[in-house]
Amino acid sequence: MPSSTVKAGSFVWVKDPEEAWLDGEVIEVNGDDIKVQCTSGKTVVVKVSDTHPKDMEVPPSGVTDMTTLAYLHEPGVLQNLKSRYHIDEIYTYTGDILIAVNPFKQLANLYNDHMIEHYKGAPFGSLMPHPFAVADAAYRQMINEGVSQSILVSGESGAGKTETAKTLMKYLAKMGGRAVKDLSARRSVEDQVLESNPVLEAFGNAKTVRNNNSSRFGKFDIRKLKLEDPTTYRYLNQSHCIKLEGMDDSKEYTKTREAMGIVGISVEEQEAIFRVLAAILHLGNIEFTNGEETDSSVPKDNKSLKTAAELFMCDEQALEDSLCKRVMVTPEETISRCLDPESAAFSRDALAKFVYARLFDCFEQFCINLTNEKLQHHFNEHVLKMEQDEYKKEEIAWNHIEFPDNREVLQLIEKKPGGIIALLDEACMFPRSTHETFSQKLYETFKQNKHFSKPKLARTDFTVCHYAGDVTYQTQQFLEKNKDYVVAEHQALLGASRCTFIAGLFPSLVEDASKQTKFSSVASQFKQQLALLMERLSTTEPRYIRCVKPNNLLKPSIFENQNVLQQLRCGGMMEAIEICRAGYPTRKHFDEFLDRFSVLASSTLEKSFDEKAACKKLLEAVGLRGYQIGKTKVLLMAGQMAELDARRTEVLGRAARIIQRKFRSYLLLKAAINMQAVCRGQLARHIFEDLRRKEAAALKIQRALRIYLERRSYIEAVVTVQSGLRGMAARDVLGRKIKATLAIQIHCRRYLAESHYKKLKKAAITTQSAWRARLARRELRELKMAAKETGALQAAKSKLEKQVEDLTLRLQLEKRMRVDVEESKTQENAKLQLALKEIQLQFKETEVSLLKEVEAAKKTAEIVPPVVKEEIPIVVDTELVEKLKSENDNLKSMVSSLEQKIDETEKKFKEKVKQALEAEDKIVNLKTAMHKLQETLEDVINENHVLKQSALSTPVKTASGRFFPSTPVKNLQTGHHPSEENQLTGTMFTTPARIQESRGGSHIDPQNNEEDNGNLAYWLSNTSTLLFMLQQSLRSGGTGVTPLRKSPSLVRWMTKVETPFVLSFYLALMMSVCRLQKLKQSLTVF
Repeated sequence: MPSSTVKAGSFVWVKDPEEAWLDGEVIEVNGDDIKVQCTSGKTVVVKVSDTHPKDMEVPPSGVTDMTTLAYLHEPGVLQNLKSRYHIDEIYTYTGDILIAVNPFKQLANLYNDHMIEHYKGAPFGSLMPHPFAVADAAYRQMINEGVSQSILVSGESGAGKTETAKTLMKYLAKMGGRAVKDLSARRSVEDQVLESNPVLEAFGNAKTVRNNNSSRFGKFDIRKLKLEDPTTYRYLNQSHCIKLEGMDDSKEYTKTREAMGIVGISVEEQEAIFRVLAAILHLGNIEFTNGEETDSSVPKDNKSLKTAAELFMCDEQALEDSLCKRVMVTPEETISRCLDPESAAFSRDALAKFVYARLFDCFEQFCINLTNEKLQHHFNEHVLKMEQDEYKKEEIAWNHIEFPDNREVLQLIEKKPGGIIALLDEACMFPRSTHETFSQKLYETFKQNKHFSKPKLARTDFTVCHYAGDVTYQTQQFLEKNKDYVVAEHQALLGASRCTFIAGLFPSLVEDASKQTKFSSVASQFKQQLALLMERLSTTEPRYIRCVKPNNLLKPSIFENQNVLQQLRCGGMMEAIEICRAGYPTRKHFDEFLDRFSVLASSTLEKSFDEKAACKKLLEAVGLRGYQIGKTKVLLMAGQMAELDARRTEVLGRAARIIQRKFRSYLLLKAAINMQAVCRGQLARHIFEDLRRKEAAALKIQRALRIYLERRSYIEAVVTVQSGLRGMAARDVLGRKIKATLAIQIHCRRYLAESHYKKLKKAAITTQSAWRARLARRELRELKMAAKETGALQAAKSKLEKQVEDLTLRLQLEKRMRVDVEESKTQENAKLQLALKEIQLQFKETEVSLLKEVEAAKKTAEIVPPVVKEEIPIVVDTELVEKLKSENDNLKSMVSSLEQKIDETEKKFKEKVKQALEAEDKIVNLKTAMHKLQETLEDVINENHVLKQSALSTPVKTASGRFFPSTPVKNLQTGHHPSEENQLTGTMFTTPARIQESRGGSHIDPQNNEEDNGNLAYWLSNTSTLLFMLQQSLRSGGTGVTPLRKSPSLVRWMTKVETPFVLSFYLALMMSVCRLQKLKQSLTVF
């Protein structure tokens, strides 16, 4: 970058060892040294020549075609790719070259059928960059112009080449696919093209140190092929990569079989292919030992030999002879020679490679790098041609562009004679050549070649300076891998196989003997195939897609500048940029150029309407040399864009200063005008305020006059309305008073009638009461006669007292037990709470110890110095962690179980307390009832005693009917007083159904356990009622005022007229006792 274009305030790119390039602003210029304040916060001092200008007008999302960048250099390209990558724009053009950055994630709706239709027939570059655009441009040119096309997808392992190729095949198959009638109506060309990829992956890809793509060959455990664990096969276990994480071999096998069927491989051919592959695996396990003859060999174990012969469907002895013997044909005779164990092993490997080569192609790293060199040379020529085509298109004069060429590296490898491949073939033709002699030959031949070197401390290795970088090769296996003898015994053995597929792979040789014995190496065959490939590519119109891996972690949203820049350099993108920079790297359309730089010569462009002429005038006005004016663009040499930008910045700076000066003057003028306006406004406000006061006074006078007139008219109207309303209100009050008077009169008449009715009713009730009292006195006299029977009541009373005492004792015992239970529950709860606190304390101590161990582990990890090349995994004591987790879970479960037990204990305690309180209430009620019953019985005993004395002192006649008046007894017996009888028998002494049934003679079970405790209240109430009536009868009969014969006795009536009722009374007492016993038992159980 020229120092004249760098000034304070300019924005530049500076080199950084970590981020490759950093952008910043120049804050100081000291000759060739400048001080730059980077956006990352770092301040650096660098040389002007080590910086690149930064284009501040590039949009934040970058540009779709990097050839439109104002500054086409490394930091500009890198920043553009990074900006687009972070917004998921992974595709970018550089001319007609597509750069694809692997996103390591699925981008929605980027490869569906809608996108295919969107890019179908669209001009290249009119839409966003996409592999569909490249495929469509190639397809349209092939269809419309008949020109063969080729699309080369390159990039390092993991950059996304396979996915990009799938995308291209999907688009091309969609464009040209038709249904295939011979195979299936459902299998289109698109299906066959896309499903060929799993077949290529299954048999072609190899695992690398930077990617997990791995050939699945040999990993399918099929019983009928007699396969076992993959680690037991020599051809598989040498790589130490048998199982890949995240890959299911059975699913991959099924997918591969389906793909083979779709691409047209029949089931029989598939079985034969897998048979051959299994035979190769068993063939590799054959080991040899010394035979009986000198320099002879025999197989150690015939198991693998027999299995391989069965799978090859050939004779076992013939297979053993082809491995352990060699036939030499001379003009005189045919000689059979035995092979030693080492030669037999070499023959075994040659047969395996020979068979596998007939199925698939094999490549090694050296051959791959040769291919890369060829393709890079082709790419450089294409970029140069593309650059020259751009100049021809713009019709400008141009000179030959020098570009970095790798022709010398290609000559080093494939020159004949004298190249590495030629020397390798020469070494393979001599039986006694070894990799040491081959290495020494390379050292002697290429010791002066700048692209070849010998590594230090290495005896047989060599280093080739490839276009993408230096690569060191180990020659230990070069000779063995390069040899490709066609052994006639192997050809005859497999050609005679009973399997038609295997026999078809090895047809009979028709060449003469001289051609059969001619040596043909793998490298020579590969070089010939590569030459055919390059020749075919030269006849096509090439298109390039460069795939880039943004990071080595294979994770999304991570963009490593150094890694991406290294891939761009190795892929030739930087050289392509250098080729562009060697010519005219900056190309701007006329309108874009004028929009950006018209400020440099605005006076000369005022009357110009021709954009091309205006651009020419502008460049002449600024005095620029070496530029070119094309048909549609202005083409500038490297550095000229920075010079124009510097002048533009200077012009814009001067214009900014003028604008600032004018703006300050404008501000001062505006301030003066504002001050004048303020003064004039103040005067106007004073005048307006005076006028406003006068107007307000006039309005106030007018308002007062209008108020007076309106008020007078309002008062007159209000008086008129008030007089009318008062009359209406008086009439309403008079009407309400009339209605109230009528209501009072109605209520008074009703009260008088009701009072008269109540007096009549009271007189009737008094008369009825007197008559009933007379009847009751009669019955009392009869009841006194039956007082002798109260002894049974005394016995019942004593029994009830004993039962009450027992219940009282049991109640006290229950109270004591309840107190003991409460105390035990309290102690148990206290113990549980203490246990819970101890568990919580243990849990906290465990948690604290875990935190201390984690902090100690972190401190230990910080103390250990980081390793540069190899990451040491952190060893975690998983057993201790799991043990602590289990102990923590156990503590949690114990706490939860203890809390649950406490809750259940509290619930049970509450229920027991509730039941005890209910039982206590029942006992209190029983004691109250028994106390009342005791008092009643004492009264009955006293009255019975008085009744006996009165009965002894009064003469008693016989039962002839003269003692009692005949009429009342007759009326009572004949039922002339049904109301009183019903009152005694039906209302006051209503008994349950079983007592009524006892009158008819039915059996009564006083110990019936099915009755409810609620019937006890019924029996006690009836008993107390009977005793009360008996007491009243005895009291009235003991006075001696009324003779016994004048009032019928209740007891006599009960004994003579209703004898079953007396039985009911005693049964009621017995039932009460039974209920008390049952209640006592229930309380005891509780």
